[in-house]
Amino acid sequence: MEEKRLLNPDELHEECGVFGMYDFDGNDVASEIYYGLFALQHRGQESCGIAVSDTEGPKGKVNAYKGMGLCNEVFTPDILEGLHGNIGVGHVRYSTAGSSTRENAQPLVLNYVKGTLALAHNGNLVNAPELRRELEYTGAIFQTTIDSEVIAYHIARERVRTSSVEEAVANAMKKIKGAYSLVIMSPRKMIGARDPFGFKPLCIGKKENAYILVSESCALATIDAEFVRDVEPGEIVTITKDGIKSDKSMCLPDPKKQARCVFEYIYFARPDSVFDGVSVYHARIHAGRCLAIDSPVDADLVVGVPESGNAAALGYSMQSGIPYGTAFVKNSYVGRTFIKPKQSSRVSAVKVKLNVLKEAVAGKRVIMIDDSIVRGTTSHLIVKMLRDAGAKEVHVKISAPPFLHPCYFGTDIPSEDQLIASGRTIEEIRQIIGADSLSYLKMERLQELSAGLPICTACFSGDYPLDPPHEDIRGEYTK
Repeated sequence: MEEKRLLNPDELHEECGVFGMYDFDGNDVASEIYYGLFALQHRGQESCGIAVSDTEGPKGKVNAYKGMGLCNEVFTPDILEGLHGNIGVGHVRYSTAGSSTRENAQPLVLNYVKGTLALAHNGNLVNAPELRRELEYTGAIFQTTIDSEVIAYHIARERVRTSSVEEAVANAMKKIKGAYSLVIMSPRKMIGARDPFGFKPLCIGKKENAYILVSESCALATIDAEFVRDVEPGEIVTITKDGIKSDKSMCLPDPKKQARCVFEYIYFARPDSVFDGVSVYHARIHAGRCLAIDSPVDADLVVGVPESGNAAALGYSMQSGIPYGTAFVKNSYVGRTFIKPKQSSRVSAVKVKLNVLKEAVAGKRVIMIDDSIVRGTTSHLIVKMLRDAGAKEVHVKISAPPFLHPCYFGTDIPSEDQLIASGRTIEEIRQIIGADSLSYLKMERLQELSAGLPICTACFSGDYPLDPPHEDIRGEYTK
């Protein structure tokens, strides 16, 4: 029987990570994809999968394996050794729309009149329900509850009337709306596509005579591959033995309307990743510097809540001159998931993951940097843990503005009635979490984190780059 995994409901979670590889020399790619997915594990821990094919073998023969759990739980050496093929796609998943079941694990493999497609998707479509209904009324039978299957169906349907898979992808992109980075495997091609707004990251890498498409550049370093470039928002790249072909017909005419998810810089991406030319680590350092400039406070120690708060805390320390230290010991074997105890609570989730170093904080005025406050439960507990360890004062700084609105593009920010900042002043939030002071990153600073690149700020401002859906598409966590 599978163990039920629980993600801390007071943390934010991203939907997925994708990884594709095509080795022109004919070498098996499954093990490289596995290690690439390992590097993307922070993007999703519910399920994972790999699908591979041999470009010199029978057309349409795909060997796939997927399951619930972490990469090292799902894949064994024997399973990886059985996945033969020189082209493949992999996926790690956290469900923001569609339930957490094996059927919803990716990659999706479709057999249709033109052959096979294997697809891995990161993001959320805002028009998935109506597209699904439209397909169902024409006889489509769905095997999953995820919007990725809607994308796969549209690509397959378009492929019947087009001369190439990449053309079918372009036609499908005219219908689907929302956030998506896609890696698609056809019998002789690997295709990457990024939505015109560029919500989710996707980049190209190269290792010897193999090309890679991956969510984050950190995964390239893991397998000793070199970074080539980012896939541009709206771009479709097709990788064949003839090289890389680019189609930018779906790019927005005005690049200023692009809308990268700012939370890639603040929280989701690994600090050693570079997203559209901007170092995630430097973005977080800068956020901390901004907090020190805009909301200074006298204190003895600056600490970060691991992991994403650490770089921002270092930036605060560098700007303020207040020493940077370690106040929290994180259980490395928990990651962002753990098995739910019978007498469960959000309190136990935090205490299993974090302990406070009493020797570091006792008798000190502590500045605690975190990336966000969602419901406030976790922040309240961590402040209390610091006080119980002897901290004289606890000043909380958040390296993002207050969450006021839900996200429909792949981040599981809940409905407004569950957000602590909705309808409350900062002073009221400070009292709830029990801090001596509380301050957030200013809205006008967000653009600095992306080095001026256009970003989506809808969860803070309510200014959605696309009209939000009329029905809630975001999955079980909204209940």
